[in-house]
Amino acid sequence: MAILWNPAMPANALNVREAEVAAQALGVQLHLVEARGPEAFDSAFAAMTSAHAGALLVLGDAMFMQHRRRLAELAAMSRLPTMHNAREFVEAGGLFSYGASRTDTRRRAATYVDKILKGAKPADLPVERPMKFELVINLKTAQALDLTIPPTLLFQADEVIQ
Repeated sequence: MAILWNPAMPANALNVREAEVAAQALGVQLHLVEARGPEAFDSAFAAMTSAHAGALLVLGDAMFMQHRRRLAELAAMSRLPTMHNAREFVEAGGLFSYGASRTDTRRRAATYVDKILKGAKPADLPVERPMKFELVINLKTAQALDLTIPPTLLFQADEVIQ
């Protein structure tokens, strides 16, 4: 399994370490592939192909989000099923995403803004974790990759793109 990550994004180093621990426990071989900018995408996918990666996890990064359509095109050409943390990647052609609901997160942020505007001190407000997560699956991408998504997984999905 390949992991596409941007080492310029500090939080990704922790995600990579956690993925390495999980992969070792599961007996999965990881291929870490760096991309600091879109100019590195072609060589990154060439490295994944030469490593015979069977799937790709794209770590969260604003630069990847900005170029999500290009990443989806390269994944399709490389016949790599992709996993993401945000639905926008799946809407662009990725296979599936699982992550915090951005809509719910923004809605909850609005309540914080409201409290601050009413005089609450930001330092006194508790830090909250995301409360709602969503699974989004792109069936069109699955069909293009000749993958069958189990009906139980489709049933659990918050959205299935056809």
